[in-house]
Amino acid sequence: MALLEVSNLRLGFGGLKVLQDVSFSVEKGAINSLIGPNGAGKTSLFNCLTGFYKPKGGSIRLAGRPITGLPPHRITALGLARTFQNIRLFKEMSVLENAMSGQHCRSRHGIVSALLHLPSQRREEETIRAVGMRWLEFVGLHEQAHRLAGGLSYGDQRRLELARALASTPELILLDEPAAGLNEREKLDLVYLIRRIRDETGVTVLLIEHDMGLVMQVSEKIVVFDYGQKIADGPPEAVRADPRVIEAYLGTEE
Repeated sequence: MALLEVSNLRLGFGGLKVLQDVSFSVEKGAINSLIGPNGAGKTSLFNCLTGFYKPKGGSIRLAGRPITGLPPHRITALGLARTFQNIRLFKEMSVLENAMSGQHCRSRHGIVSALLHLPSQRREEETIRAVGMRWLEFVGLHEQAHRLAGGLSYGDQRRLELARALASTPELILLDEPAAGLNEREKLDLVYLIRRIRDETGVTVLLIEHDMGLVMQVSEKIVVFDYGQKIADGPPEAVRADPRVIEAYLGTEE
């Protein structure tokens, strides 16, 4: 069953066509990747999926529900979370507070309840804290829960951003270049963690990544972009041998 369905998606800025009639789907429980040269439109697609950009045409459905053009907080509440190519943490807050912030879309109490210290608000805060700790433990950061996020190593900051996204209780998580800046040991750990996300939590994974070794190792299906268009879509072995993919990455001899 398709969890994410993208149909004829179009995006442009002025006269520049960024995405041109893009269609693909992601099955529930899958680990899929989007690849393509720099400037192919991959992050722009993620921004459409998560509500940061409003497409000019086409449709996006999550678990059968239309989400095209909804604001980011509504899309997150419906079960789609993401990490960013450039890490976006609250660096002056603790590791635990960052993880807890992922539950913001699930919170029912506002500032009045907090100021009045209502019992229901305190219970909710305890639940949010427990959720945050659960995901910190999942990514291996529970022992650093009370450190400032800005004091973590680069690799640990990547893991914290992942924990925060998972804390929003998503059905689908989008990872935008999760291996960027990681060393080889950290990349191996990331492959293991991505598989655990799917296998142990049931969350579907869609990632953008330039490390082809990682992509081929972890993906069940790969969608390839070039100049805002989908040029290939299939299992890793087929995509790797596709002449259009080879041309997009390597070019052709005149």
